[in-house]
Amino acid sequence: MKNKSMTPRERVLSALRRQDVDMVPFTIYDTKWIEGEARAELMKRGLCPVIRITSYTVHRPNVSVKSHSFTNEKGVKLVRTCYSTPAGDLTTLVQPVGFTTWTLEHMFKTKEDYKALLYIIQDAVVQPDYEKASLTLTQAGDEYVVRDQIPLEPLQNLISTYMGTETFCLEWMDNRDEILKLYDAFVAHARKIYPIVAEGPLEFANYGGNVVPQIFGVENFEQYFVPHYNEAAEALHKKGKLLGTHLDADNSIIMNSIAKTGLDYIEAYDAGISPSVKEARKYWPDKVLWLNWPSAWHLEPMEKIKPLTKGLIDEAHPGDGFIIGITEDVPVDRIVPNMFEIMNGIEEAGPVTAKGE
Repeated sequence: MKNKSMTPRERVLSALRRQDVDMVPFTIYDTKWIEGEARAELMKRGLCPVIRITSYTVHRPNVSVKSHSFTNEKGVKLVRTCYSTPAGDLTTLVQPVGFTTWTLEHMFKTKEDYKALLYIIQDAVVQPDYEKASLTLTQAGDEYVVRDQIPLEPLQNLISTYMGTETFCLEWMDNRDEILKLYDAFVAHARKIYPIVAEGPLEFANYGGNVVPQIFGVENFEQYFVPHYNEAAEALHKKGKLLGTHLDADNSIIMNSIAKTGLDYIEAYDAGISPSVKEARKYWPDKVLWLNWPSAWHLEPMEKIKPLTKGLIDEAHPGDGFIIGITEDVPVDRIVPNMFEIMNGIEEAGPVTAKGE
């Protein structure tokens, strides 16, 4: 193990600002974690968990929410939630599965649901919650970083939260005027959040994410996504804050579009399905690249994990503004050995200077 002069938090924040670091930062979401001696040893060597919170709260004073759990005829535990509004009721059905939840029924089901869904969006009240954010930051100390979160992009929110992909695509073709009413309401909602995040105690924030570019296409992405990244980035930059987004799909068709944004970093970038790290650096010379260590590579033979890691770092040359992260699930039998081999590769690669010296 090489001597290290920086704390995990300092290392990540320095990389996000394209400053010198004593090694490429290595991060993992604090919810995708391991316990025991392996955890202690990896954190001692500099692995930095990422805590994801919001510096604000959202409540809907005129929407009543009631949930009940039950077991279906196949013995599967499910949760039905009803959202009651003056414009009608909407329901969801989900299946809790270990560390995640599978959505079986989204809130929006037919065109009769537009009024109620619009009411839910417009009823949202946003308030700062800086005390919670500051407390989390203090408790996290130097071994963690704490990230703020702006909600999903207005159109992406409809896919991920309220409609699902297939329903959204059909409604986009058949009832676009209604979709755009919801979009406008989400835009207004997001604009309430930008200044709160900008004034808050956290140094960086993600704006949405999980966009699948092939669903929207380049033209729609540039019309309905890029302007909101830029607007939010402008608000955060005025207060010295950084903005990124979580792009973990195949980003091939939007690489040029992302280059036009004011985003400071691209997080969860998977060079196993998107253009290589070398190509991404050419497209985005002014942006920090925060990888998800490619998910499919976790199944490679163990002896390849360290060389693959060093290969990513070599492609990132000169290496400033580069972070390796774990943002997806890793097979349970591989997470511990893989994490150690990734760390070995990072340590062997050594320090990174902003000038690539």
